[in-house]
Amino acid sequence: MSLMSGGEQALTACALIFAVLANPAPICVLDEVDAPLDDANVDRFCNMLDEMRRRTRTRFIAITHNPVTMARMDRLFGVTMAERGVSQLVSVDLRQAEALAAE
Repeated sequence: MSLMSGGEQALTACALIFAVLANPAPICVLDEVDAPLDDANVDRFCNMLDEMRRRTRTRFIAITHNPVTMARMDRLFGVTMAERGVSQLVSVDLRQAEALAAE
């Protein structure tokens, strides 16, 4: 593993985690696991998440700043601070947003 790049290490770690999900959990939280990946590997990672979601019915919560990963998700949650000291939760259903944009 020490000879691998950061992105290769991250993908290998994700693959190992998914391989041992013999008894899948209902929810899996992934925190910035796509950070060391380039765009091609982020796409592979998202494809792996889609496949795991279809096979196991596990819901994945991906904490990320990567726009490629965010574009592949069903729903986005964020926190914004319109006024100093006042945080507000923002939620966007991307499928509904695409339908509205198509109209």
